[in-house]
Amino acid sequence: MKMLFPTVMERSASQRQPTGVVRRDPVNNATPLADVEVVLDISRLISRIHHSTPTGIDRVEMAYARELLRLIPEQLSFAALHPLGPYGRLPRAAVIDFLDNLEARWSGHGEAVSRHPVLKARWMLKALWRMRPRPLPRGALGRKRVLLQSSPHHLHDERALRNILDREQARFVCLLHDLIPMEYPEYARPGGAALHRRRIDTVARHAAAVIANSDATRQAFLPYLEKEGRTIPVEVALLGLDPYGQGEVAAPAVQPYFLCLGTIEPRKNHLLLLHIWRRLSEQFGAHNIPKLMIVGRRGWENEQIVDLLDRCPALVDCVEEYGDLPDSELRVLMKGARALLMPSFAEGFGMPVAEALALGVPVVCSDLPALREVGGAVPDYLDPLDGRAWIETILDFSKENSAGREAQLSRIASWSPPEWRQHIMVVVNILANINY
Repeated sequence: MKMLFPTVMERSASQRQPTGVVRRDPVNNATPLADVEVVLDISRLISRIHHSTPTGIDRVEMAYARELLRLIPEQLSFAALHPLGPYGRLPRAAVIDFLDNLEARWSGHGEAVSRHPVLKARWMLKALWRMRPRPLPRGALGRKRVLLQSSPHHLHDERALRNILDREQARFVCLLHDLIPMEYPEYARPGGAALHRRRIDTVARHAAAVIANSDATRQAFLPYLEKEGRTIPVEVALLGLDPYGQGEVAAPAVQPYFLCLGTIEPRKNHLLLLHIWRRLSEQFGAHNIPKLMIVGRRGWENEQIVDLLDRCPALVDCVEEYGDLPDSELRVLMKGARALLMPSFAEGFGMPVAEALALGVPVVCSDLPALREVGGAVPDYLDPLDGRAWIETILDFSKENSAGREAQLSRIASWSPPEWRQHIMVVVNILANINY
């Protein structure tokens, strides 16, 4: 690949990132759950049945179902607050068939279901009917039981959760993804901060234990627990890497490009990248610079971003937008990128960082605690407001013999991705040790 830009000034030594090995501490063997029944709530997945591509939270709920089926099949049951009715238990065979079909659609293999409206509607109605809620099985009461939830679905309705726990006679354990709508209400949907506050209050009042996806999330949650005067286990377990981010994949042979992955909303700071690409396009010409590939649905409060995407002439030939991509196509696109760019203002975890590094793709991202927990010393961390540093790094990473990019590639070799097995073992240990 030829040099695409004139030589730029080297970044100072104080801006360079330290090299080193990122290691994950091994997780102790899970304590057997013995006579405890684990009821996994999959309300979120069922409510998203009409979507062909998943969000990060969808992937997490799927991973919980798959890993718990593998690890504790005898103790595991499924339940949901169903779109077609009240809360109830779900038949295991119907749930497994639903999970299989949903994953096929995510991967791009469920073409008939996802692209033909009649077939899609038929499958959805059949799946919803098969998974209609059933009453609690006879003889179930009196057994030690925990309701496990890995998404924020219906947690804003404290009374609904309380009624579910009363019916199940169960303890409650959940995964917290972030407190961003409360910490940064300016990035949330209108009313989003108040809605999320109800979720967090529900968790703080009713959970017997909490799993946090990062220490940043844990530290943000602890004050709300303290306000309720409660002391419960709050354990950190990094989210695991999905299968599509692992294994060999060939990069596409196309014009060099950078990738930005995430919902198009102000918190993700797409504006910074679009203004950078407009400047580079005007300075060097759109066909003489790498492209910027933006993958993600259009979210909320994003008028300025959308205006640039739809109406800026300088971006027409150098920025491409993809609303939805199957996992297989996204994996190929990510593999060929010069780097993943993630200039977010706030993150609870940062799964794209792990996905990119697992494919051997460099990452340039904001200097946020949650992202450092995932990437360790590997990515290049920048201030999301330092446009000059982002331009210089993008210019450097665009060169064929980029010193910064090569340095990061050498660090990636020693990086170990977080694993779902480790995460779920932490969860099982928590479930086995709470007070029933």
